Amino acid sequence: MWILYAFGSAFFAGLTAVLAKCGIEHTNSHLATALRTIVVLIFSWIMVGIVGSFSSISTITHKTFLFLILSGISTGASWLCYFKALQLGNINKVTAVDKTSVVLTIILSLIFFKESVTVYKIIGMIILTTGTYLMVEKKEDNKQTNNAWLLYAVLSVFFASLTTILGKIGITNIESNLGTAIRTSVVLVMSWIVFFVTHSQMNMKSIPKKEYLFIVLSGLATGGSWLCFYHALQSGPASLVTPIDKLSILFTVLFSYLIFHEKLSKKSLLGLILIVSGTLVMLL
Repeated sequence: MWILYAFGSAFFAGLTAVLAKCGIEHTNSHLATALRTIVVLIFSWIMVGIVGSFSSISTITHKTFLFLILSGISTGASWLCYFKALQLGNINKVTAVDKTSVVLTIILSLIFFKESVTVYKIIGMIILTTGTYLMVEKKEDNKQTNNAWLLYAVLSVFFASLTTILGKIGITNIESNLGTAIRTSVVLVMSWIVFFVTHSQMNMKSIPKKEYLFIVLSGLATGGSWLCFYHALQSGPASLVTPIDKLSILFTVLFSYLIFHEKLSKKSLLGLILIVSGTLVMLL
């Protein structure tokens, strides 16, 4: 059953990217992220009410609370580093580095959970990483000589992978919807820190009403992705759940073609095929 939730997470994540693109045409991305987090938080606690797990909050151990909070802080830290890397470096290079988080997650899963790393997983990691770099259209940027962006990009990857590991530890003995809601509460604080640090509050009055709708819808899609992802982590191995979640790029490409009529170059198409192939190989 966990594999269905993992693919559900990928589907909603892919949908989130497209909805977010529609919602930030004239809206600061940091502001949109902060607003989406509010929607995700509301959505998460509604799900807690639906499944009736709110009463179990009193039974959560201090250890579980600690790891859920650390997971939320790690997510916020990843966003902060990612935004800083985008500010300093070439967006294509930053994105390429960010996609390698799945590899680090598998390594950390081996260390902390003793999850086996088979030959298939190693081959799949190599194929997936190669495909990710091919998917990114790299452009020459001779003017960029400061490599500070690379440090922030690597830190973003580290915190993103750490988020998955801490999240799995934190939801081991807790209902997954409640765990997601608590973690999202922490992420809300971190996202608004990003919002104020980047002075995005100056752009709130300029958001078109249509984009508010897409921001809300992207928040709902994000909430659905998170709930599916952490439900999958509760019963499935992190080294498999995370690669399946990365298939969100497949859904994003599909939705982008249907909605924006965006087409892939031969190089990007090859990269997409490798990403899907690498993920399937890791499932063997």
